[in-house]
Amino acid sequence: MNTQSHTPTLKIDFVSDVACPWCAVGLGSLEKAIANLGSDIKTEIHFQPFQLNPDMPPEGQDITEHLSQKYGSTAEQQAKTYEMIRARGSEVGFEFRLGGRGRTWNTFDCHRLLHWASELGNDASGVSIQHKMKKEMLKSYFTEGKNPAERAALLDVVNRLGLDTARATAILDSDEYTAQVRARQRFYHSQEIHAVPAVIINDRHLISGGQPASVFENALRQIAASSAD
Repeated sequence: MNTQSHTPTLKIDFVSDVACPWCAVGLGSLEKAIANLGSDIKTEIHFQPFQLNPDMPPEGQDITEHLSQKYGSTAEQQAKTYEMIRARGSEVGFEFRLGGRGRTWNTFDCHRLLHWASELGNDASGVSIQHKMKKEMLKSYFTEGKNPAERAALLDVVNRLGLDTARATAILDSDEYTAQVRARQRFYHSQEIHAVPAVIINDRHLISGGQPASVFENALRQIAASSAD
């Protein structure tokens, strides 16, 4: 009997923003959970756009000032939270920059390039190009401290992945994929997604926040089991 055909495949929509540190933690946890599943369960991750600050101007904003205005938090409170995030990131193999983020930026062009990457499928080894791009963008911002709204930083990510920089430049020079990204953003807002990361499995099951790997693993196993019934 061919048991391969009975291996369940779970569709995972990872709704997130490149400017969200908990999204980097959540992705690392999800990847760890999937690795723990081994060959028992197949997964397909699709990265969906969400902007924490869609009205952020091109010059960005000092992160301490921004968080104080948005949440009323003090610099000391922010420092404690950041240290917690750094520790959680370390647990799942993601490195946050020692000095913090510095500024926060508008990430819309990141989402346009990620939409393009979704159309490129997998690389020669079968790894999703969109997944690889998302990780490189998170690394560029949170580990290297680069501006995710800056063309040079975005093209550096494209170049690292061995993708067509001329094609990426043409996208950035135009409004290509703007309508598609806006439409996806509106869809998730209409589904009451107002905070990220939001992990949606098989279009039905929502896991919110940068959860530990064990939470993702248990949920994936339970959903796979119920799907197989």
